[in-house]
Amino acid sequence: MTSLDRCLNVWDLRAAAKRRLPKAVFEFVDRGSEDGIAVANNRAAFERIKLRHRALVDVSGRTMATELFGKPVSMPLAIAPTGAAGLCWHEGELELAKAAANAKVPFTLATGAMTAMEKIAEQAGPSAGGRLWFQLYVWNRRELSYELIERARRAGFEALIVTVDTIVPPNREYNAHNGFLLPFTPNVRFTLDIMRHPVWFSSVLMKYFTTIGMPRNENYPTEYRRASRTDNAAAEIMRQDSLCWDDIRIFRDKWPGILIIKGINRPDDAAKAIEYGVDGLIVSNHGGRNMDSVVASIDVLPEIAEAVGDRTTLILDSGVRRGSDIVKALALGAKAVLTGRATLYGTAVGGEAGAGKAINIIRNEMDKTMAYTGCRSVGEITTDIFFGQRTGNRLRDMVMDAV
Repeated sequence: MTSLDRCLNVWDLRAAAKRRLPKAVFEFVDRGSEDGIAVANNRAAFERIKLRHRALVDVSGRTMATELFGKPVSMPLAIAPTGAAGLCWHEGELELAKAAANAKVPFTLATGAMTAMEKIAEQAGPSAGGRLWFQLYVWNRRELSYELIERARRAGFEALIVTVDTIVPPNREYNAHNGFLLPFTPNVRFTLDIMRHPVWFSSVLMKYFTTIGMPRNENYPTEYRRASRTDNAAAEIMRQDSLCWDDIRIFRDKWPGILIIKGINRPDDAAKAIEYGVDGLIVSNHGGRNMDSVVASIDVLPEIAEAVGDRTTLILDSGVRRGSDIVKALALGAKAVLTGRATLYGTAVGGEAGAGKAINIIRNEMDKTMAYTGCRSVGEITTDIFFGQRTGNRLRDMVMDAV
């Protein structure tokens, strides 16, 4: 029995990933920022929500299948953009994309991926049954961002996700403690960490060394692919603190496909985004990796859902580790959820097979939760499944459920 076979839930995958990865890489994947408050709060917020089971409902024909942006998905889940996938496994983004295609859920490629978008599209795109989304960090030199989205359009990505919640670099002090920089910058501390993980070194890092050299951001402009964020020139083009609503208008004009904003945390921002013609909004706090005092995404989802109604597609991100989390998010107004760390843990343990296992674990848990709550389809998942006197106002009900 392999270590992957022994994993029965996402937490088992996390433990196995922790054993396999160098400390610096694992903490980059697993931790948040500063004191880790936001990461813990994302989970605590989900765990506060209690459900009622329903008796004597025939759920033998239940299904998780639904539609997302007019196309079928096997369940209301998409893979979040995660720049660390290529460190968890050689060409980890490709492994994740293949797993997503096999599971019939969308995959989102991050700007900072270590596998070129064209390679992802060729091997895991529509011809392979995959749905590809591209996540964009908007650079200070806007023309570089425009060139990047044109590459994504030519490669066949169906959706552009503009991240708006990372306008300044977050305080991830543990990266400095671990001697960790992206792209890789050799130093004594990180080298010693790598030496304690020979399997990872031979199966991941050496494969890069023998092909492209040091792992790099393959979708960056050529002159910046090996530059770290501490490099003055690279840091300048990566500045995002001038990002504003006018940029969203420009991206809407330039992008012919599905346009999504990721990082919405307020109902007024959500309502304004609709005015700019976006097709979807991702309610997210970046997985707790940016502002450590930020509210949990699931806590703000109800008021955002009330503000936008059925005028756009809402997706919930940050903190999803169980299939029951998806059911809770759908009941509060989301159309689907993103998961990032869960499938990264799986990728670190077993590549495509590990990512697929993570998806299947979550799928099985969601199926059981739907059965227990008497829901035969995602359309039947409503606030009626929650414990607590319902008031008709989702936000007040959430507060009641948390007490």
